[in-house]
Amino acid sequence: MRSRNVLTGMLLGAGSVAGTLLLRRRLARQRERVDIYFGDGSMVSLTRPDEAGPMLGRARRILELAS
Repeated sequence: MRSRNVLTGMLLGAGSVAGTLLLRRRLARQRERVDIYFGDGSMVSLTRPDEAGPMLGRARRILELAS
């Protein structure tokens, strides 16, 4: 009986972890972000609206012009 409870707990824990990962992936895909690459090879990723707001408009405009 005790081994059955342990197995059930492990299965519920694994399902919870898998669900959390899928949810985080889905939310990350919906968020807009701006990646700024510098000449020395470094990169900064702006994801918060207050950080990326001004840059998102410019990035959208550049993408429109490029396509």
